[in-house]
Amino acid sequence: MSLYGLHLPVPKSSSTLTGSVLLIAFSAFFADLGYQAVIVGLPLFLVVALGAPVYIYGLAEALNYGVGSLFSFFGGRLSARFGSKRIAILGNSLIPILSFTGFATTVPEAIGTFAGGWWARNFRSPARRTMMSESVSSENRSRAYGLLHGLDVGGGLIATLVFIAMISLGYPFRIIFLITAAPLIISTLLIVAVKTKPTDAAGREKEAVKGGRAFRGVIFASALFGFSYYSMGFPILTVATATGSFALGAFTYTVFLSVSAATGFVMSKFRFRLEILPLGLLGYILAGIGALLFAITILYHVQTAVYYVSVMIIGIGSGFTEIFEPTIISKVSKSVDKGMGWLSASRSAGLFMANLVMGALYFISPAYAYIYAFAVAVTAGIIVIVSGAGYDRSLRSSSLP
Repeated sequence: MSLYGLHLPVPKSSSTLTGSVLLIAFSAFFADLGYQAVIVGLPLFLVVALGAPVYIYGLAEALNYGVGSLFSFFGGRLSARFGSKRIAILGNSLIPILSFTGFATTVPEAIGTFAGGWWARNFRSPARRTMMSESVSSENRSRAYGLLHGLDVGGGLIATLVFIAMISLGYPFRIIFLITAAPLIISTLLIVAVKTKPTDAAGREKEAVKGGRAFRGVIFASALFGFSYYSMGFPILTVATATGSFALGAFTYTVFLSVSAATGFVMSKFRFRLEILPLGLLGYILAGIGALLFAITILYHVQTAVYYVSVMIIGIGSGFTEIFEPTIISKVSKSVDKGMGWLSASRSAGLFMANLVMGALYFISPAYAYIYAFAVAVTAGIIVIVSGAGYDRSLRSSSLP
């Protein structure tokens, strides 16, 4: 089925996703159910509770993602050598370090404690994505990553609601952060239960040769998009400052996660004849439009409700990005482990610069920061669409059952 030359989503076949896919997806659910409560609380803990200026928060996030890019890269390499399951278990088991962030009494202590757990997450991510790739057929891969993203972000959604409820009831940060260790432990146990199987190296080699340009394009565009893909702590601070409410600030993250999760669940029901175009247009560029709407809201003093509309648009863009990036990389990489490592590392490297620039621009004017994010995201979208046009043509010409 097509519209104006663009092929619409093709409904899923009668084939079902495997038990391993469900275990990995629910592991992601419990992981986000844990650490997302710390993520939503971190900017408020640093800026409000410990008195750090906003640019320090930007520096902290840049440190998290900058060094995290190295952990992602080496996580992918070690996954290829020692096996994706082993590396996923190792990294996931160390994420609870960030649950102790609330016990910090100084800004450096808080930043360092959170970073330790976050770097473990980065180390784990390429291996977990590889495990998902190994657990599902090529034609159902976008569905599997859609389910992974939906449950992943769905857990984060619940975490933000728990954070809002507990902070509104007066619970201290240290208690809220500490209880996140429990779902993180459950997440690791679910990875342990996954049964891995050998992969088709010959078939992957064939796909990789045909998709070399697409691989380079996605990796480069992912890094560039990362330059615009600031931490959601900035919108949290923007809304919290505009409304004078912690809860309303944190609620922006709840809205973002809700929409992003819904996008993942919807996309898990379909297979696509195109993958690069949705990534560039509905992923990168749409997220950029959401950032632009944030800037317009600030400059023209539009009603606060428009902030949440902006976050919804960013959430849809994020959903498409998180589904199609790993789907494409899993098909065009000679080594999925290394490919996922490059993907996570390139995004983290971009985020490193994004949070530095966003923190500096935000200090001058929040609107400037969001305009910057819009411009870079649109550029990334154009680059990935142009560089991956041949990949989409090959998908369109192939027959899907």
